[in-house]
Amino acid sequence: MLENLHSLGSFIVAIGVLVAFHEFGHFWVARRFGIKVLKFSIGFGKPLLKRTARDGVEYQLAMIPLGGYVKLLDEREVDADGQHHIAAADLPHAFNRQPVWTRIAVFAAGPVFNFMLALVFYWALYMVGVPGMKPVIAAPAAGSLAAKAGFEARDEIIALDGRAVATWSALRGDLIDEALSRGTTEFRIRKPDGSERTVPVDLGAVRIDPVKLFEDLGLAPFDVPIAAVVGEVLPGEAAARAGLQSGDRIVSIDGVAITSFQQMREIILARPGQIAKFAIERGGAPMGLSAIIGSDSSKPPAGRMGFAPQRVAGDTDLWQDLRAEVRLGPLAAAAAAWHQTWQVAGLTVRLLGRMVIGEVSVKNVSGPIQIAQAAGYSASAGLVAFVTFVALVSISIGVFNLLPIPMLDGGQILFGLIEAVKGSPLSERVQLAGQQVGLTLLLLLMGLAVYNDVASVIG
Repeated sequence: MLENLHSLGSFIVAIGVLVAFHEFGHFWVARRFGIKVLKFSIGFGKPLLKRTARDGVEYQLAMIPLGGYVKLLDEREVDADGQHHIAAADLPHAFNRQPVWTRIAVFAAGPVFNFMLALVFYWALYMVGVPGMKPVIAAPAAGSLAAKAGFEARDEIIALDGRAVATWSALRGDLIDEALSRGTTEFRIRKPDGSERTVPVDLGAVRIDPVKLFEDLGLAPFDVPIAAVVGEVLPGEAAARAGLQSGDRIVSIDGVAITSFQQMREIILARPGQIAKFAIERGGAPMGLSAIIGSDSSKPPAGRMGFAPQRVAGDTDLWQDLRAEVRLGPLAAAAAAWHQTWQVAGLTVRLLGRMVIGEVSVKNVSGPIQIAQAAGYSASAGLVAFVTFVALVSISIGVFNLLPIPMLDGGQILFGLIEAVKGSPLSERVQLAGQQVGLTLLLLLMGLAVYNDVASVIG
């Protein structure tokens, strides 16, 4: 329950910031061009807070925090009685009377401000220092592209096609970008002994999917082996009921030799509710015991024993060796922030295009539940992770709103461009038909996102 509230709170904070900045873009540019603003709203529905400023603008915070809007003076708007009530002095400040390029600028301002917010966040993060893990790989899965190319456990990927990569996060973005190009990529790897070599890998056969891509390649982060020694035992759990004690070393489970805590965990996760025979060492003496593996509350349930590994001197040093931090000066941070924003925006557009033609699964479309969960996870991971998440979503909102779909900023920009070329605006009938098509597309997209959310929760 507390976890859900934390995710909801993080989601509301993130969306509130992003919506406010997006709408402020429309507001600020409209004001710069002398257009009269009637209302600035964060959220939809019933107002929770509302006040009218000296400049006549009504500012409000509404109940549904999934968007917002800026209402501009427009002769096409009618009051509840179906009449136009615009003073003659205000007519030059009406939105519909502005030149077409001014109207396009107002519509474009919201998405542009989203990109600007991401730029500022990334710039600040690179100045402070972005922590991460070095792209050191685990043993590639048999038959994978990495295994066939000769990659081995503890190899570190240091560059792709001559571009240095310092962290798994950077590697992920660059690899998806390379996979979309459907060509051969040169991996520069560093062996544990310090030697380096270049390995060409044909990415034309991999699935263009942020998850399946790494599965096809056989790339996964190296996990420092932890000794299979029992540390804290939780009262009332399966381990305590079976008699396991702190300091016990797990030698085997049902005859399968155990070499690390991670290996043992995978065996236990796969066997909820089953009886298992543990061979252990206690005080140097071998002994055996049987245990009924417990189950957690996930669906489907996973096995659970209820004990933590014992911390061994030197384990922390091994993890520290895998840590990386990217910290840059002001100019270098600005360049890196621009590259990151441009790359994420480009990847978003290209992935959307591949979804349309069926090369990328539509399961990658996330709705409010999955976004809220991601917000909660990132907030729990710390300020840097949360700001990174907000920057990523800000770019996504900017790209989404620029799609040429009526009802979105991009659709209105498209109408404006047609008007600029044609010399006159589209007829109201055509614009209304476009709005109806746009609304239908948005409803279908929202339905898909909600379906994916529900499927994710059930699964």
